[in-house]
Amino acid sequence: MLLMIAKELLEILVCPACRRALEYRQNPESLKCTECHRVYAVKDDIPIMLVDEATIENA
Repeated sequence: MLLMIAKELLEILVCPACRRALEYRQNPESLKCTECHRVYAVKDDIPIMLVDEATIENA
């Protein structure tokens, strides 16, 4: 899997809403919270970690 976001950054990022771990998703590139299921978009290799801009996806 080709990660566009640095592995070191992924290790320290958490969901800003609930402070839980995020999982990287490649297509479309995004980060999904493992607890509250918010999905944060990644644009130009930069995660958009704004709760108001996140979508909520069913488990």
